[in-house]
Amino acid sequence: MSNFKRLNVNPCKMCMPIGAAVAFKGIEESMLLMHGSQGCSTYMRRHMSTHYEEPIDIASSSIDEQGTVYGGEENLRQGLKNLIKLYSPKVIGVVTTCLAETIGEDINRIVADFKKANNVKDISIITVPTPGYGGSQFEGYYLTLRKIVEQLGEKSRNKSSRINLVAANLSPAEIREIKRILDLFELEYTILPDISRTLAAPFTENYSKIPAGGTAVSEIKNMGDAAFTIEFGTLVDSSLSTAVYLEDKFGIPAYRLPIPIGLKNTDQLINTLAEISGKKIPLGLTEARGRLIDTMIDSHKYNGAGRAAVFGDPEMIYAVSSICQENGISPVIMATGTDLDIFQRKLKELTADSRDQNLIFSDTDFEEIRNYVNEYDINILLGNSDGAFIEEKDGIPLIRIGFPIHDRVGASRQQNIGYQGSNNLLDQITNQLLALKHDNYREDLYQKFYHSNKRTKSEKEIEELKVGEE
Repeated sequence: MSNFKRLNVNPCKMCMPIGAAVAFKGIEESMLLMHGSQGCSTYMRRHMSTHYEEPIDIASSSIDEQGTVYGGEENLRQGLKNLIKLYSPKVIGVVTTCLAETIGEDINRIVADFKKANNVKDISIITVPTPGYGGSQFEGYYLTLRKIVEQLGEKSRNKSSRINLVAANLSPAEIREIKRILDLFELEYTILPDISRTLAAPFTENYSKIPAGGTAVSEIKNMGDAAFTIEFGTLVDSSLSTAVYLEDKFGIPAYRLPIPIGLKNTDQLINTLAEISGKKIPLGLTEARGRLIDTMIDSHKYNGAGRAAVFGDPEMIYAVSSICQENGISPVIMATGTDLDIFQRKLKELTADSRDQNLIFSDTDFEEIRNYVNEYDINILLGNSDGAFIEEKDGIPLIRIGFPIHDRVGASRQQNIGYQGSNNLLDQITNQLLALKHDNYREDLYQKFYHSNKRTKSEKEIEELKVGEE
């Protein structure tokens, strides 16, 4: 296959604004306004509502043809007024789209003028530049978290014992699991963003326009006083890292860890928490670790047949490839649509002892992924629903992990992190490999023995004919 890729067909990523939308949805009493065309906010709402199975409100400045030519400042001003009137939020995120960035909208100035003209004091309006062509949802997510802390974070004279935990784009159930683990170590903490309730709200008889929960503004303001910061972001560029910003600005020690999927990655988190808290690892976690090891012993004999293609967000790929490596599954293909130099290096380090050739792609698309999936005899896919068409066309099973999952229910309840979550994920992968073996067992025998014996017999007959002719 050619080493040159001239264009992307069906990119293995989404745009920056949708990453920003997920980040803002984890802030208490917040609303998001996208400065751009109406279609952008509609696209974000659709993807998020099918993934989280929750109503998703995202406002739009609705720039039309006139605004494209003469500027969309008035649209943004009016959009902010309407948003405040209808929702009464405490936080408003204003993010740009391709159109706003292309015509050169200065959202910082527009928002500053709006706040002054309308005497806005009790609402935090946070601006984030997120052109769709500027990167992927992965970069939009982490950039937004950093901008939130940059614009709200403060430094006081009182040093706190609290820790900051900057989460990756996890599910609400996984955020709840992180909270449970932190509580076991009796730590005070601020999680950013906290989507555990905002994107997984319990049913109530009375509908609320803005769901309860999320990281409070007061907590974000105090992040500059924390004792430590843990960030799930080993592949995140330092310019996008909230932990790096807090370390540089406020001198807060930073621990940048992988998403805790798999034994090694979860051990890193648990050992870090034990070090920070000065406490012994709770018995419940020690027992959960033992159960994960027991699962690995039970399943490793089946996993050697696994040849996986892992795709999606870089951090999720690293974590999922790690649990594959630990359990005998070969992550042959690791592919992301994000253009990230460190991705190649980190994944090469992870798979240095692999028994197979590993193909690592950044800034790629699903056309390229599918070609290599078929060329390298991949038998299991690990990634989001955007790769489902490979399963449909080529019959290779897909285990849906990450964001977005829009053709199955339960994405907000998916729990793959920690010892128990890793247990669940490993069982799911192993059972899929076992199902694949049993489904194809007779066909494989037929191909292996009947056709090989038939071919051997024919070859012998030909040899006998040749001898007779001589």
